[in-house]
Amino acid sequence: KVPLPPRRQLYALPEISSFRRCCRPMLLKAAPALLGSHVLPAARLLASRLSSAPHPPHGRLPSRLFSRSVPSLRNERKSLWQQQQLAEGRSMDGNIEELLAPLRQAVKEQGDLVRKLKDDKAPDVDVSKAVAELKARKRTLEAKELALQPKDDIVDRPKMEDTLKRRFFYDQAFAIYGGVSGLYDFGPVGCALKNNILQIWRQHFIQEEQILEIDCTMLTPEPVLKTSGHVDKFADYMVKDVKNGECFRADHLLKAHLQKLMSDKKCAAEKKAEMDSVITQMDNYTQEELADLFVKYNVKSPVTGNDLSPPISFNLMFQTSIGPGGNMPGYLRPETAQGIFLNFKRLLEFNQGKMPFAAAQIGNSFRNEISPRSGLIRVREFTMAEIEHFVDPNEKKHPKFQNVADLDILLYSSKAQTSGQSASIMRLGDAVEQGVINNSVLGYFIGRIYLYLTKVGISKDKLRFRQHMDNEMAHYACDCWDAETKTSYGWIEIVGCADRSCFDLLCHARATKVPLVAEKALKEPKTVNVVQFEPNKGAIGKAYKKDAKLAMEYLAICDECYITEQEKLLSENGEFAIETEGKTFTLTKDMVSVKRYQKTLHVEEVVPNVIEPSFGIGRIMYSIFEHTFHVREGDEQRTYFSFPATVSPYKCSVLPLSQNQEFMPFVKELSEALTRNGVSHKVDDSSGSIGRRYARTDEIGVAFGITIDFDTVNKTPHTATLRDRDSMRQIRAEVTELPTIIRDLANGATTWAEVETKYPIFEGQETSKKENTEE
Repeated sequence: KVPLPPRRQLYALPEISSFRRCCRPMLLKAAPALLGSHVLPAARLLASRLSSAPHPPHGRLPSRLFSRSVPSLRNERKSLWQQQQLAEGRSMDGNIEELLAPLRQAVKEQGDLVRKLKDDKAPDVDVSKAVAELKARKRTLEAKELALQPKDDIVDRPKMEDTLKRRFFYDQAFAIYGGVSGLYDFGPVGCALKNNILQIWRQHFIQEEQILEIDCTMLTPEPVLKTSGHVDKFADYMVKDVKNGECFRADHLLKAHLQKLMSDKKCAAEKKAEMDSVITQMDNYTQEELADLFVKYNVKSPVTGNDLSPPISFNLMFQTSIGPGGNMPGYLRPETAQGIFLNFKRLLEFNQGKMPFAAAQIGNSFRNEISPRSGLIRVREFTMAEIEHFVDPNEKKHPKFQNVADLDILLYSSKAQTSGQSASIMRLGDAVEQGVINNSVLGYFIGRIYLYLTKVGISKDKLRFRQHMDNEMAHYACDCWDAETKTSYGWIEIVGCADRSCFDLLCHARATKVPLVAEKALKEPKTVNVVQFEPNKGAIGKAYKKDAKLAMEYLAICDECYITEQEKLLSENGEFAIETEGKTFTLTKDMVSVKRYQKTLHVEEVVPNVIEPSFGIGRIMYSIFEHTFHVREGDEQRTYFSFPATVSPYKCSVLPLSQNQEFMPFVKELSEALTRNGVSHKVDDSSGSIGRRYARTDEIGVAFGITIDFDTVNKTPHTATLRDRDSMRQIRAEVTELPTIIRDLANGATTWAEVETKYPIFEGQETSKKENTEE
């Protein structure tokens, strides 16, 4: 027996054949959506809807009845599909873990080796090699985990990027001149979205936490960044095409070249193992070792095939000169934090000397990336939002921690990483109590960061907090966690949250001789041990003449930790060196000694520790794009972004059903009322069909849409429909009420589900221009 074609199968259903005559036009419209999924039960759902609908005179059902019912049918069909997928997923989990087990074991073994080498105080070279191997095994494990994820979990990046470019969310800067890599211009929609993300950041952190906001200059004199370490350490190795001067990042190019060689079927197993070892150690090679490897493997320009220059160190900061004389070198800031540290004393005074307190800054930073890539993820100019929370190092307890202690967050601790385990969901309060997170201040900010990111559109299922391993953290950091999101590029860092101890304030205090400390009144006087340098003025003066004053001023402001370190050098080597104002002084035992004594204090000076949450706004935006991008079921050409209403570029669209002039007074009235209520909106009175205009506004993430139809004109009180972007369901409400409803939806004061309980669901307009004329 020859099976019926799908459309005939649909018509053959008894539930539908009885309605065939009166509903044929609707069934023809329904067929693509229903048959596209090959799920006939969906047709039965449609039939049950039609059978329960009231029949108007002459057996004619409103044509809009079906079009407004599609979303609910899709949702029910999707629910059935999700239940089926969940059942299949449970059986898949076991198979996935079997595949990952050997990789997890390999990571665990290497992690144990690293710990053993550190415990045995093995040479740094051996520890570095073991750590590099550990990182390589971790990357392999993570890549395999991502590869085994369900395919429906991966966004269609080309389609998404086409939408972003076509609707001008953002585009490459200077495009008509050929464009510049790593620089982007935001269009009207992208600009509105970015502003909303920053506005919510200000409300969530600055207003709720009573943080002091400042705005510092982007130009920074060289001595500031010399002190912070950026001038000496903020660099990558680079190679150049000797003929055309094109630059490449050395480690990335060498890795890509070796991977290409390894992919050759003729490559011997021994050679592959050797090259794999080189890739594993890539982060540990010196400039000279990289140069030898480029020669050994005959690395050429991947674009032209030309020879390459030896690797050179390239500082990632944009250098400039301040003033016309060129005598004051400077840089565009690589981060916003330094401006806050330099203004610490003024901020403390503004806060009436009270601790703890926090300062924040939003602004652009610059990094001259050698090979910018991956859209907004690695760029040369980017917006940062940073907080510096200054706290007494002996009182790292946050009074509001209990507000976030019950949050369940996906945490990827350093212990789990070195043991080959996956990230696990953990109650934040338990993580602090068990010492997984160092202190409750850091824990509080991790909780607040989590709440902010989920508020602006990051998916909870694709967000984790990864702890830095010991070898990743700076020597002065106590603990550091990165908020990471899962994207089509893998897991990417979007927020860093670090306990930086007192490193920055101490560095700038030493360089400027300005004490960056807070005073803390003691409940009772206490006797303390004082450690300070005791300079021999005569010996230093004899050796350094007029510069001796600089050396003695520097020695006078040194802290106990630094003095203890230099005292050790003095006893072991007989001398130590200091550097101040560009001059180096070598001090011997006859020039300086260390004095220790006790004194009674009524006020204690404290160098605050700093908890620093640092947000990359461009990376957050890109993650939101991927996590909210969808394709309408049954229509691959209809894409949309399901931004939360609070961050949507436009909260609402105003759409007259057609270009009929009767609608225009209502369009104007609604537009003015929305403006008065502070609701950003977009009027689309073009000639396209209402469905096409819905699709256009959905594509740029407009959260809600008001449609003015003939019922608005013909009936009193005047009403219009309000459509929800994600569900495509509509309600009908009075024109005067709609601006307030949308304002409350956009502010998060109410939800769409609550709105649906208060207002009637819209099924179809009851009057038309023709019917009104006949009456």
